[in-house]
Amino acid sequence: MIIKRREALCQFGHQKADLAQSGGLDIDPLLRRVYQNRNISDPDEISYSLKKLHPPQSLKGMEEATQLLGNAIKNDASVVIVGDYDTDGATATAMAILGLSRLGAKRVQYLVPNRFEFGYGLSEKIAHLALELKPDLLITVDNGISSIDGVAFLRDKGVKTIITDHHLPGKELPAANAIVNPNQPLCKFKSKALAGVGVMFYLLLSVRAKLRAEGWFVEKNMVEPNLADYLDLVALGTVADMVPLDVNNRILVAQGIARIRSGKCRPGIIALLEVAGKGYRNLASSDFGFVIGPRLNAAGRLDDISTGIDCLLANSLQEAREHAQILNEINVERRRIEKVMQEQAFEIVRELQLEIKGAESEAGWVSGYCLFDPSWHQGVTGLVASRVKDQTHQPAIAFAPTEEGLLTGSARTVSGLHIRDLIEGIADQSPNLILKFGGHAMAAGLTIEKHHLDEFKKCFHEAVTEEFSSGVEVDISIKSDGEISTNELTLDYADLLKNAAPWGQGFPAPVFDGVFKVLEQRVVGGQHIKFVLEGEHRGVYDAIAFKAIEPGSEPGKFDFINMAYQLDANEFRGQRSLQLIIEKFEPEELSG
Repeated sequence: MIIKRREALCQFGHQKADLAQSGGLDIDPLLRRVYQNRNISDPDEISYSLKKLHPPQSLKGMEEATQLLGNAIKNDASVVIVGDYDTDGATATAMAILGLSRLGAKRVQYLVPNRFEFGYGLSEKIAHLALELKPDLLITVDNGISSIDGVAFLRDKGVKTIITDHHLPGKELPAANAIVNPNQPLCKFKSKALAGVGVMFYLLLSVRAKLRAEGWFVEKNMVEPNLADYLDLVALGTVADMVPLDVNNRILVAQGIARIRSGKCRPGIIALLEVAGKGYRNLASSDFGFVIGPRLNAAGRLDDISTGIDCLLANSLQEAREHAQILNEINVERRRIEKVMQEQAFEIVRELQLEIKGAESEAGWVSGYCLFDPSWHQGVTGLVASRVKDQTHQPAIAFAPTEEGLLTGSARTVSGLHIRDLIEGIADQSPNLILKFGGHAMAAGLTIEKHHLDEFKKCFHEAVTEEFSSGVEVDISIKSDGEISTNELTLDYADLLKNAAPWGQGFPAPVFDGVFKVLEQRVVGGQHIKFVLEGEHRGVYDAIAFKAIEPGSEPGKFDFINMAYQLDANEFRGQRSLQLIIEKFEPEELSG
């Protein structure tokens, strides 16, 4: 284990920060250090007022999209939302339905493709299906930027389209009536990290401003909606999609968390927390990614994400609980499938590693993992690729068969290697090899023909090897904010740090390091190790290392461990106590 301590990149201002988290008091020295380590120099950067959001007008295509959607509402047009089958897509779809209805739209429907029948996005097959709903205007959320054929088909049928997306565009854009995507060429919006749900939220803000200016709400005797009511959905989709939490996204997420903790949120969010044994009043941003998101994603992975969307749209807690229970059961099945696939994947990895050791290899190591098994479930390949990437510190792609006899793959990569660009490079060099692809810097999806798998593997390994040989380095170290004192190893500090900011991708939660004496240790749940530790001045602490061992194996016995950890609050029978969440640990030999 390599621990690298973060260094303060700046000096944090000494002004009093007007923060709900700090009660308007001076920032605590420990928190000040954490902020400095994340390049925060101005208290204004952690004062999450909605007034500080970047303006909608700076999004390219916003004016055209606002005009189209505003007129559709005023003219009672039929609007169809085409969403995506993950949490970002589900929250964006739900918010579009709710928000447009509050703005006065009377005919709004949604359609989310079943990934196993139709694949991803607004394909021509989905466009045919959408046409049956007789839309005057079709809006994509969290997809569409690569939907050339689907948009062309709808245009020929006289249906207007608005693309709202955040994925990276290809060389050709669809011929939509309007495209709103901060990552499209020439877009001057300062935050390129908006999630799909964030893009749709901005469109609703802009349409509301247009309708307000035109006297729509007065004319219809309507109460102008407070769109901040939907920031719970924006926060959930943003964190679950693992987009970087820049200042703009942190504002959206912080505001959403505040609403959830006060109970001013969708019943579906409360119900999803309940089935996981979590309370909404103590929600942390990590709960979006580890508690709610997986249950929504499970529906899209194994079945139909519409169950998740219906949960978010539910108007009563009782209705939401019914949907949440179904989602929880689907998630249990997803875990079972994932466990089997992971075991098979790591067996393939071990075989590849043995092959590379036994052969003369210029690299001397496997350059990227491209894995396939005919029994694999295409809805779970992304999770498998992610686990392999985490364990091997190499980019990984997991393929599964489709009903059409093709292979669909999910790719995950290490920091510094842009996986979508790498796949695009392969497609450019071998034009007939990849049928379609899309994604982000860290994750992508693609489809190939089965007989092209070996050729693709060769191209993938060569491309990864070239990237690494050109200077891309994989940093596998644990980033720590340093050691903390006994006085700071308390439940109060755990709460302070938890509430200080929405932590997540690009703005990581505080991690500390230190050497502790092991008083007790035991295995729980087959994979986790529970510790009782002693720190300096004889302080005693409960700690847990999740998924620290392979199921069925026994860990070594440790006298001392050097560990990187987070402060957390453990709740049991109504009592809260400090618990250290161990990120990584290793035995420590003390001299003398």
